[in-house]
Amino acid sequence: MPHTANAAALIRHTVLLRPAIITTAFSKTFPTTTSRAVSRSCTFIPKVTSRTMASSCSSSSSKGGLEKLPSSPVRLLRTTSSVRLWRRPHLLDHRTVALVPTMGALHSGHLSLIRRAARENHHVVVSIYVNPAQFGISEDLDSYPQTWDSDVAQLVKLDRELADDGDNLGRISAVFAPSTKEMYPGGFPGQEVDSKGSFVTITPVGELLEGRTRPTFFRGVATVCMKLFNVVQPERVYFGQKDVQQTVVIKRLVRDFMMPIEVVVGRTERDEKDGLALSSRNVYLGERRRQKATVLYRALKAAEGEYKRGVRKRGGILRAAEGVVEGVKREEEGKGVEERVRFEVDYISLADPDTMEEIEEVDPARGGILSGAIKMLPVEKAREGEDLGHSGGPAVRLIDNIILEPEGGKEE
Repeated sequence: MPHTANAAALIRHTVLLRPAIITTAFSKTFPTTTSRAVSRSCTFIPKVTSRTMASSCSSSSSKGGLEKLPSSPVRLLRTTSSVRLWRRPHLLDHRTVALVPTMGALHSGHLSLIRRAARENHHVVVSIYVNPAQFGISEDLDSYPQTWDSDVAQLVKLDRELADDGDNLGRISAVFAPSTKEMYPGGFPGQEVDSKGSFVTITPVGELLEGRTRPTFFRGVATVCMKLFNVVQPERVYFGQKDVQQTVVIKRLVRDFMMPIEVVVGRTERDEKDGLALSSRNVYLGERRRQKATVLYRALKAAEGEYKRGVRKRGGILRAAEGVVEGVKREEEGKGVEERVRFEVDYISLADPDTMEEIEEVDPARGGILSGAIKMLPVEKAREGEDLGHSGGPAVRLIDNIILEPEGGKEE
């Protein structure tokens, strides 16, 4: 994790994962060559309908029945068995494989992670799966953006760019787009807190902040990531810093279950004009709420400013953030219903960089994490012809964070 903790050096070895069995064997050192030689095996991969598949015309089959993205060499894999069949030759050839897990609705932040993965690995697998286990029963699963055709077009275009860039070690080799039946072969256990089933829980970090408001969220994240890691068996996985608590949970998952995986965290990608963190959920905002959605980032920047001025106590740092939030609220309350934007603050946190526990004072030798979450409420009264955003502009939960660098630390 670039800002919160340095990823431990990992012994590179091969891991063959099967249900309830983990077998390890040390492998030879990976060659430093940048060769992209690919050993491929041929098999017919049956098409499985998936919630993420928005169009039956989004893929093409090459001779021999191998499904690929249109006009592209990128494999489209829909089953665990097809991924393992694809993976095995690269394991034997000592070619490194990276995984970039996504839920689709791809944006520049995802593409940045894929580019980095291609620089550092022979093969990149991008997973596209909207995981129902990380949505609460009252959350936005049904309205979550489904943009398969757009996602495919972006990946095909990016892969061509990577192929033309001689500085890359690899490129996008496969997209894993499973169905929920494939990911939960025993049946989906449900979204309730007391659901019965096979879950992975990482506590106490998964119970804090986001986990307090969304009690099944990190359980769902940890469970699906364990599944994806077992299926793809990557040497490296790539996540964005915007979901900073998620990166801490994933690092703990990898450490505690002794998985031979390096967790790489890429910086938060932001709108160049106003700094809003890129998120798949931004499409819900519409024009009016989008203009005020930067309130959280502005609040965190104000708090960071206090830290940079030498303030170390919690009260002094967070007071600056609270002042920004209250100022925007007062400004909006003075407007009419056809103009104003309403929002609620869930939390603004100052936490330890390794545990996400709240701290009263920042240790300058270790730094800290400023983070927050707000809910942008639906527009009260729309103006004629106003763009309310995707799905009519429902309530949108936005999160963001800023790393308080240790003294002498270098921001990535």
